[in-house]
Amino acid sequence: MPITEVISNAESLTLTIIGEYAVPVARLWDAYADPRQLERFWGPVEWPATFTRHDMAVGGESHYYMTGPDGTRAGGWFRFLAVEPHTRFEVEDGFSDENGQKSTSMPTMRMTFNFESTASGSRAKIVTQYASVEAMEQLVQMGMMDGMRSAMGQIDGVLADLRSFSADLVTDAQLLSDTQVRISRVIRGTVPQVWRAHHEAALLKRWMLGPEGWTMPVCEVAINVGDSYRYEWENTDGSQRFGFEGELLESAAPYRAVTSERMIGTPGPSTRNELTLIPVDGGTLLSFVITYPSKELRDMILGTGMTKGMESSYARLEREVLAVA
Repeated sequence: MPITEVISNAESLTLTIIGEYAVPVARLWDAYADPRQLERFWGPVEWPATFTRHDMAVGGESHYYMTGPDGTRAGGWFRFLAVEPHTRFEVEDGFSDENGQKSTSMPTMRMTFNFESTASGSRAKIVTQYASVEAMEQLVQMGMMDGMRSAMGQIDGVLADLRSFSADLVTDAQLLSDTQVRISRVIRGTVPQVWRAHHEAALLKRWMLGPEGWTMPVCEVAINVGDSYRYEWENTDGSQRFGFEGELLESAAPYRAVTSERMIGTPGPSTRNELTLIPVDGGTLLSFVITYPSKELRDMILGTGMTKGMESSYARLEREVLAVA
């Protein structure tokens, strides 16, 4: 059990939880930075969490929901107020309603996560600041303290699982809902390098090619919100050609970009693609959350071998662009 101390202070309206871990600070930090790891301990054992957004940068947000034993969902969010890698981060934390929108009927909190090295590994000190005595009492009565104990009791298992989150792993796809999938891979490069590789046409044409035997004759990049983009690929003998187009919906360089996407010449609604880049041990964690208009389309696209093609591209990015950057 990693929790060593729990301190509730009614005068300062704070709840402090301290945990000790037999791993370096960098490993503990990555457990919070990587949504794949965070969702394995953010919710209590009986209410596992699923993160549909996780932007660990000042001004960024995280959105998640926890699923109970009977399938009931309880949503939440937090907004990053401060991020000091391997030292601390601070968030505003709140609840979401059944539509995933921020709840106005429930209180919000401010949480500060502090990390430090110890002789045996690392220590995390989590301080939750409540807005009022009423808010503190309401959340404690809802079982928040027991929930946090249950959630944090799972961290040791996540920290010990190095194989599932290794920088050597290939591109992985995780289903988040009936219409959402999250593509994850650690890219061996810095966040600015990986961002630049996704936003400069000359670089994109060198690596975003999928399997061998394809070229990218058209690469029109969207730079500003509202701009359109258009990418087209052609095989080397010219017998096949396809492409995608869309619009840049949101941009917060160098860690988040949101676009719409549709296949050129294909009718129907677009997908929503959310790219997030977070620094982790070994490089940059690339998370790509795709929201499809239907489960059927999601399954059809995944069935084409999309992740294998993406892995070929990311391996080429590391080998031919970042290795010489």
